[in-house]
Amino acid sequence: MKKIIPLAALALLAITAHAAPLKVVATIPDLGDIAQKVGGTTAEVYTMASGLEDPHNVLMKPSMISKLQQADLFIVLGLDLEHAYAPALLAESRNQKIQLGKSGYLDCAKGISVRDVPKSLDRSEGEQHAQGNPHYNLDPGRMKVAAGEIADRMGQLDPANAATYKANAQAFGAKLEAKFAEWKAKLAGKNIKFVSYHPDMVYFAERFGLTHVGTIQPKPGVEPGPRYIDELISKMKQEGVTLIAKESFYSDRLPGQIAKATGARVISVPIMVHGTKAASDYIAFIDALVNAFAGQ
Repeated sequence: MKKIIPLAALALLAITAHAAPLKVVATIPDLGDIAQKVGGTTAEVYTMASGLEDPHNVLMKPSMISKLQQADLFIVLGLDLEHAYAPALLAESRNQKIQLGKSGYLDCAKGISVRDVPKSLDRSEGEQHAQGNPHYNLDPGRMKVAAGEIADRMGQLDPANAATYKANAQAFGAKLEAKFAEWKAKLAGKNIKFVSYHPDMVYFAERFGLTHVGTIQPKPGVEPGPRYIDELISKMKQEGVTLIAKESFYSDRLPGQIAKATGARVISVPIMVHGTKAASDYIAFIDALVNAFAGQ
């Protein structure tokens, strides 16, 4: 009996360990929402960004370190989007499982076709991203790919539930596919030409056939001067641009000024899940973007 009790205890511990949920930390709510949909009941997901802030500048909190210390998987959008906060938090966590290069670290951009890769790096060009534009979360096609990558990595970390993760990712992808026709129909034939504040609408415009004419920031992260604003106003008039998409966390001042000079309509849009009340999950987020551009 003395030998049986320890063996039974070990068996119980093994079952408990196996049944423990996969602990996941995601940088932005888009990844968090998709990770939860893929992980289902066998994953606990914590998201760093709220969705209301500039995704480049997420406020670091002690609670983030605590979550990273416990994490089995850390998911980033990549392309240096999170460079201002994620590396420091990751180092502070001292969790070797989720460090760069480890199986618990997932950069979803590795499987994504990237736009706006700079030909050369120059600090005078603003906040350049050496590997390309990181805002591919605005394209549901690319995020379908990211869902598959998340499922694959979860399956590597938790082989017992690999089939479930794969099935969940496929179900999410099928929902996106079902929405594509609806989204495209809402925007079809409108010949939408627009400017945004920051160059974060490139992937969205590409996916839905919109014309992204330019940005209020002359260079990423650089605020415009009067001369540039005048040039942008002239360009908008010449090209018949009637829409300004202002990311929800930016001030209304410059978009309002430009709208007054051009007659363009200003829409305030989220660029992440939870960026507005309507953007409650990833599909609702794309719904909110499409409806804003379609004027609904």
